[in-house]
Amino acid sequence: MEYKEILEAARKETAPHCMACPVCNGKACANSIPGPGSKFPGVVAARNYEKWQEICVNMDTLCENIPDPDVSFELFGRTFSAPVFVAPLGAVDMHYGSKYNDLSYNAELIRAAVDCGILAFTGDGVNPDIMRDAIRASAESVGGLSIPTIKPWSSEVVFGKLDMLVKNDIFAAAMDVDAAGLPFLKKIGGNAGSKTVAEMREIISRAGRPFIIKGIMTVAGAKKAVEAGAAGIIVSNHGGRVQGGVPSTAEVLGEIADAVKGQTVILVDGGIRSGLDIFRAIALGADAVLVGRPFATMMYGAGAEGVKVLLDKLVGELKGTMTMCGAATLKDISRDMIRI
Repeated sequence: MEYKEILEAARKETAPHCMACPVCNGKACANSIPGPGSKFPGVVAARNYEKWQEICVNMDTLCENIPDPDVSFELFGRTFSAPVFVAPLGAVDMHYGSKYNDLSYNAELIRAAVDCGILAFTGDGVNPDIMRDAIRASAESVGGLSIPTIKPWSSEVVFGKLDMLVKNDIFAAAMDVDAAGLPFLKKIGGNAGSKTVAEMREIISRAGRPFIIKGIMTVAGAKKAVEAGAAGIIVSNHGGRVQGGVPSTAEVLGEIADAVKGQTVILVDGGIRSGLDIFRAIALGADAVLVGRPFATMMYGAGAEGVKVLLDKLVGELKGTMTMCGAATLKDISRDMIRI
């Protein structure tokens, strides 16, 4: 199927909550939840997208010809086909439609991502089966090649999930610390919610494998993640779903990269919709990106085939931009290749 055909097929499954827009820019869904949306006043998802578009790239083809740039990316000792990973999503049946629930979505997505040479971050939720089944599906179908993303539950709950992850030899682990702002977490007692550096250090130690902290939006937060021992961070505002009035990830990425580049792997998500956006992110200092909502749309439209179609589109656009800016490899992409 072609990309536009998949969008049309997805729209039949996801409307009215997600309209499978030609460009997923956060405007049609705004602050409508259920649905992709973002928290009142409903502008952060759109801001995420728009701020990438304000960054121009500097074309320079007075260089050696680059017919096929190398976009392979190494993460924690393993090489992937592109610097693109699938972001974790939760409650997909509520926000996108009944074609999938979290368990079936994660199981199919994990396999589809690995078949494309990348990997998927999987989500978590109130139902403990979501994390358990995602870990099991990863272990049984792709040799553990996924990154389960744990909510900031109480230490006891987090440790239990980490023990499952270790038992099944999963590639890496993550926690979306910004999920502390989700209503269901706020209602839970104990130390569910925000985590101190000391608590994160204990969690990372218990994981016994590369651990990524998602939800970093300040230089101070990035430095604390490094202090806690995070192997990677994800610059992310949770798609605007946990707090209104925050800056876009594009606005804070550069200063965060300047502060911690080389001390931890830097990933970023939020409004990244094209290979051009991926180039912009890497030029600002990211090592790789996560893309969430568009992969969900592709899954609802064509399952694993949709995942491949979207990744091929992103990679083609990234390679085209690299060629026009004189970058033969990802490491050649530099800050002077963009104009802010």
